[in-house]
Amino acid sequence: MTPVIDVKHLTKTYTTYKRGSGMGQTVKSFFHREKVVVHAVNDINFSIGQGEICGILGPNGAGKSTAIKMLCGALYPTSGDIRVLDCSPAKDRRRYVGKIGAVFGQKSQLIWDIPPMDSFHMNKAIYGIAARDFSNRLEELTELLDIRHVIEKPTRVLSLGERMKCEFVMAMLHQPEILFLDEPTIGLDVIAKVKIREFVRQMNRKKNMTCILTTHDLEDVEELAHRVIVINHGEKVFDDSLRRLRLFLGDKKRVSFTFVESVRDTVFDNAHTTVVERLSDFQLTLEVDTAQISISDFIEDISRKHRFSDISVKELPMQQVIMNIYENGEKNIDSTSAAL
Repeated sequence: MTPVIDVKHLTKTYTTYKRGSGMGQTVKSFFHREKVVVHAVNDINFSIGQGEICGILGPNGAGKSTAIKMLCGALYPTSGDIRVLDCSPAKDRRRYVGKIGAVFGQKSQLIWDIPPMDSFHMNKAIYGIAARDFSNRLEELTELLDIRHVIEKPTRVLSLGERMKCEFVMAMLHQPEILFLDEPTIGLDVIAKVKIREFVRQMNRKKNMTCILTTHDLEDVEELAHRVIVINHGEKVFDDSLRRLRLFLGDKKRVSFTFVESVRDTVFDNAHTTVVERLSDFQLTLEVDTAQISISDFIEDISRKHRFSDISVKELPMQQVIMNIYENGEKNIDSTSAAL
C-alpha cells in the first residue's frame, strides 16, 4: 500500500507561564514568571497508506487535535517532518489545500444566514471547479446524503444532522484525496450517524479516498477504521489494527446468559471466568479468557451445570480497551505486542 502520509519525529511544544492565585501571586508574576513548556505532541512517527481509514484516539488534551492541525497545515511543527501527498502541509499550503478536505464537528464551514447551496458555490469558486464537474458532484453527493430538499434553506434553520451532511458536501466538492474528520458525528442521533458512516465508507470504496478520523465515539472507529493510532500525553502508545487493539486485554469474550433457575448464590469466578454484571438472579454476564478455554467448551461446561433460555457472545467493549490503555500507558502495550 502506497503511503500518502509520512510523519517522522513530529513534535509540537508550547511555552506558557505559571501564575498563582491572589493579589500577592499576581504582583509577583509581574517581576518573575515561571516558564512551563508543554509537549502537546512528542516525537510521533507513523505512515498511512492510500485508501486507509485510520482512527486517531486519545483522551482530551492527549495531542490528537494538535497532530491533525499540523497534518492539515494549520499549525507549524516545532520539529520533525510531515510529508502528505508529497507536500509539506505548512510550507506548501497553497498547493496542498486543494488535495485535502476537512470536516470538524464543532466548527462549521457553512455560512449561517445563507443556504448551503450558496456556500457550495463559494467553494466552487475557491477551488476553481468546472461548472459541469460541480453540477455532477453536487448531484451525486446530495443524493447519497439525501439532502437535496434542504440545500436551498438558510443554514440556521437546518437540524444538526442536516448541517453535518452539508458539511460533508462542502468538504467533498473538490474531490480531495485525503479527508480529515474531527468528531464528525458529535451530537448526532443514531440515524444520522449511520448515514454519515455509510457515506464515508462509500467515498472510501468508490474514490479510494484516505480518511483520518479523530473521535471519542468508539462506534465510529469500530464501524469505519481499518487501523487505530492511540495518542496519550502527546506520545503514540499504540498503532495497529482493531483486532490487535482488542488483544491488548487478552483474547476475551463477554458471554451473557438468561438462566431458567436462579443463580444468585452460584459462584462463577475462576481462573478463566469473571462475573462482570448481574442484572438479576437469572441474568448475568461473564468475561471469559478464550486463551485458557474455548467458547464452545465454556458453554458446554455451563450447560452441564445450569439450564439457560438465552445466550449471547460479544467482543469486549472497545471502551474498556481504550480506558485500560489510557490508564496503563505504553509499557503494557509494548509487552503485550511483543507477546502477540
